[in-house]
Amino acid sequence: MKFEKFHIAEAIKRNLDHLGFKRTTDIQFKAIPSILNGEDVLAIAQTGTGKTAAFAIPIVHKIHSEKTSKRSRGIQCIVLVPTHELALQICEVFTSLAKSTKVKATAIYGGVEQDPQIQKLTAGIDILIATPGRMFDLIHQGYVDLRSVNTLVLDEADLMLDLGFIADIESIKYKLTRKHQTLFFSATINKEIKNLAYTQVRNSAIRIQISPENLVSKNVTHYVMFIDMDDKRFFLERFINDHPESKIIVFVRTRVRAERVAKAMVRVGIDTFTIHGEKDQKARSEVMQRFKAGECKILIATDITARGIDIPDVHYVINYDLPEQAENYVHRVGRTGRAFNKGEAISFCSKEEKPRLDEIQTFLDKEIEVIKVSKKEYTYTLEHPKPETTLQALVEEIQEWEAGKKKKKPKPKKRK
Repeated sequence: MKFEKFHIAEAIKRNLDHLGFKRTTDIQFKAIPSILNGEDVLAIAQTGTGKTAAFAIPIVHKIHSEKTSKRSRGIQCIVLVPTHELALQICEVFTSLAKSTKVKATAIYGGVEQDPQIQKLTAGIDILIATPGRMFDLIHQGYVDLRSVNTLVLDEADLMLDLGFIADIESIKYKLTRKHQTLFFSATINKEIKNLAYTQVRNSAIRIQISPENLVSKNVTHYVMFIDMDDKRFFLERFINDHPESKIIVFVRTRVRAERVAKAMVRVGIDTFTIHGEKDQKARSEVMQRFKAGECKILIATDITARGIDIPDVHYVINYDLPEQAENYVHRVGRTGRAFNKGEAISFCSKEEKPRLDEIQTFLDKEIEVIKVSKKEYTYTLEHPKPETTLQALVEEIQEWEAGKKKKKPKPKKRK
């Protein structure tokens, strides 16, 4: 469905067109009408399917339609998120959609000075995107007033549960004295998430579940390669050299690994950015902005960036290390193939990581396609990281073989 067919403000439609949003994704098509109608929504959808726009579009429209001027009447909507990066990302989406409307949004999060955030709050805002810790700090200091809130959004709720924010969520819910709409968005669903969700939304909440049987978006093709731990840097070097114009995110297990891999790439003349929890918030934000701007095309990251970060045109994801938590595989590979774009992800799996691969495949309930590398090709990669035969050629060979297998018709049975 085209966005122009929704009953939303013309300014929002112009902003969507400027952002290149023409048609809705499944989650947007199903969630937007219910949110516009004021219903509580419990939405489970794969990462990269446009969940943020699914709730941001109707929220901006409702606030814009109800206001008579740009002057704030108090915070109308709170969006609770688990990480600093996600708060910034969602604030960017709201700000882009609210351009030339009466709606103003801002984000607050820890790890940075609070004074600039307080200035924005005191100037007046309509939508607040916040991490629980900083939000509670500013509530107690009297800078965040919840009396006008009529919409609460819990985004990436599964991660907030993992991080132990459930008590914070319940506390904030208790502080909302007005009758309000609750929107609960999560990438995964399990018993704990269900219990949390049903304590937050009304009994009549609309439940939307998109492709639960296929946790990885259909826009992402993903493979695994079996590579010895000490040889991974050679295969990464080769892959980067094979794709000099591509934007690539390389996921590693720890911040020490991130810096070690970055140094290994520098030694062979490849520039990279790194992002991990040891960097302060200002440095992390700067890296993200520079990577988005294309100043460097290779980002080496820990799982701090695996959730909810929408970086335009990431062509490939490389799991240099397999994630320790199986569900993080879904979030990692979801950094590519976002919205209507296509993307590819390749995991380097060593012998030591085979149990993790088994856990991931059990979580996905399917096996991951294997890119087989011959001994000759393997040895050649270690000795010549810039070969004539690219890894992309091996991927395409697999794809062609799979396509040919599907086209083959079964042989007719012989009659007795």
